[in-house]
Amino acid sequence: MKAEQRPAFYALQAGGWRDYVTLLHPPYTLWHLSYVVIGAALAPTLPVERLLWGLAAFLLALGVGAHALDELNGRPLRTAIPDRILVVVATASIGGAAAIGLAAAFAWTPLLLPFVAFGTFIVVAYNLELFGSHFHSDLWFALAWGAFPVLTAYVGAAETLRLEALLAAAFAAFLSLAQRHLSTRVRMIRRRTDRVSGVISFTDGREESITRESLLRAPEAALHALAWAIVALALALLVLRLG
Repeated sequence: MKAEQRPAFYALQAGGWRDYVTLLHPPYTLWHLSYVVIGAALAPTLPVERLLWGLAAFLLALGVGAHALDELNGRPLRTAIPDRILVVVATASIGGAAAIGLAAAFAWTPLLLPFVAFGTFIVVAYNLELFGSHFHSDLWFALAWGAFPVLTAYVGAAETLRLEALLAAAFAAFLSLAQRHLSTRVRMIRRRTDRVSGVISFTDGREESITRESLLRAPEAALHALAWAIVALALALLVLRLG
């Protein structure tokens, strides 16, 4: 498959184990796991064990389960992973994440129970576009993939909610909204267009051809930069708290 034909800028060549790596959406999974680190790092104390369990739960639910359901619903990444495998992977990973959440709620704080319920519901409703795709929207993506990991990790570590957590959740929601706007444009060009043609005329008389590659270059570079930026911020906070 030619590079310009890939369904995502992070997609590997189709086939075999590479399909499973592509399924994880590596840069986006790291991006949203960083929100878990940020949420936990803002708590008054940072219990490392709780952070690790939180990362495990979100890796299972968001990194694996959500993306398996997304691929099952229309094959956007064009993998050859059988449907039955995707169903098993999604069920096991989301079930595992819910089990971790329930155990944490009983061991640490019952305040986690509504987060577990919401997370289990939204990962299925969003990715399978249930209820007439009502939950498959920019707003719900920002809340579920941005604000939710921050708040869940904070509550898991602090056993309460404070203003700093709400402000960080707002930050994550707005950043995820920016991600959604950029990635929606990129997906449309990569997956729904065969070719792009046209010319841009500049005020100085220069002309530049419009190509599919040129339309993808800026938004995908922005997504790369934002992904690494949020990972760097999460690591900085982690080093600060553990130093």
